[in-house]
Amino acid sequence: MSTSSQSPPDVDIEPSPSSTITENQSQPEIPPLSWPPEGKITENWIHDLMTSFDWASRHLPPSDLPSLLPVEVFDSLILTASKILHKEPNCVKIDDFPSPDTSVVVVGDIHGQLHDLLFLLKDAGFPADNRFFVFNGDYVDRGAWGLETFLLLLAWKVYLPHRVFLLRGNHESKYCTSVYGFEKEVLAKYGDKGKHVYRKCLGCFEGLPLATIIAGNVYTAHGGLFRSLSVTPSKRTKGKKNRRISLTTAQTNSLSLGSFEELAKARRSVLDPPWEGLNLIPGDVLWSDPSMKPGLSPNKERGIGLLWGPDCTQEFLTKFQLKLIIRSHEGPDAREKRPGLSKMDEGYTIDHDLEAGKLITLFSAPDYPQFQATEDRYHNKGAYIILKPPDFQDPIFRSFEAITPRPKVNAYYNYEEVIDSDEELDLASMETAI
Repeated sequence: MSTSSQSPPDVDIEPSPSSTITENQSQPEIPPLSWPPEGKITENWIHDLMTSFDWASRHLPPSDLPSLLPVEVFDSLILTASKILHKEPNCVKIDDFPSPDTSVVVVGDIHGQLHDLLFLLKDAGFPADNRFFVFNGDYVDRGAWGLETFLLLLAWKVYLPHRVFLLRGNHESKYCTSVYGFEKEVLAKYGDKGKHVYRKCLGCFEGLPLATIIAGNVYTAHGGLFRSLSVTPSKRTKGKKNRRISLTTAQTNSLSLGSFEELAKARRSVLDPPWEGLNLIPGDVLWSDPSMKPGLSPNKERGIGLLWGPDCTQEFLTKFQLKLIIRSHEGPDAREKRPGLSKMDEGYTIDHDLEAGKLITLFSAPDYPQFQATEDRYHNKGAYIILKPPDFQDPIFRSFEAITPRPKVNAYYNYEEVIDSDEELDLASMETAI
């Protein structure tokens, strides 16, 4: 493993003395971005977007973001990206590699930490014909630049739709974004157009795929494994068409791993993946966690998804002839509450190391969370994984420190009261959101 901490030279991550603005200095002018002719995004356009976002985070109040990214440009970008994403299957197969030197970079949670993302892209090398990227979700919430982070990745997706793959995380949902800051962030940045921008983002979230299979050997998803739902729905009471269908205790006790055929049929276009009923696979994929305890059981701490043990990882890898699972979903705050599992100090953990292969948790937001109620911070590193041919099954880890100092900004959620690790969800509120 190699560790990097310096900033990329081509994108201004840390302010230099010449770029620091004082009251007696005038701010350099950066023109607003315009949508490219015929909607054809170029790499230069994306680099301009990165420069604009970084500069704005340091020199403009959040409410001035539309002066650099007008809502009309936002509309064009998110519409174009949404059309691409909604056409992709629930589980995207990545196996059409153009050359023997092709690599795949896998990225975990980012959580609105724009400057760390800019560093990661430069450090790993920007997406290219022979450099694929798979992002495991959780682009927004908690960090102060979730909107910029998400839009930047959408731009890369539009530019290289068959090289950049964006998966959904549990925070790409109406419930989480209403609790952990993204909704308020968007409203603060786009003012009277904020509700419009937020609704468009929610619609785009619904189109994000759930998983990938890389070279037939590697499964990636935000949370992880999922159950089989080969059960018969109970009859509805006449006159109660909208009543939910819950799985019975017997069905819960006989949980078994699902198949990729079932994953392909799941309905992912929901604002909040349901925690009950017959469309449980999206919630499993986004919310589940590994455990050191054998078996498959409901994830009672989160209130949604599953807990699965090493035996389930072994079964899943063997049954589908896979060698590696890369999931995300757990930062240092969550891991300190998980006995038996390693802490997230280096940005990744190897949770299950088995005869059939490995299960890895990957987290790409260093010094997380950005806003913390206690003075003692985790000071965790972030990480990304590089997969190389011929089999793409032997992970190369790259850990990195946070870009500091971060621009000063206020949080968009009450981080002193909100539970950091997504535990104990308010299911009543979640049902209202649906």
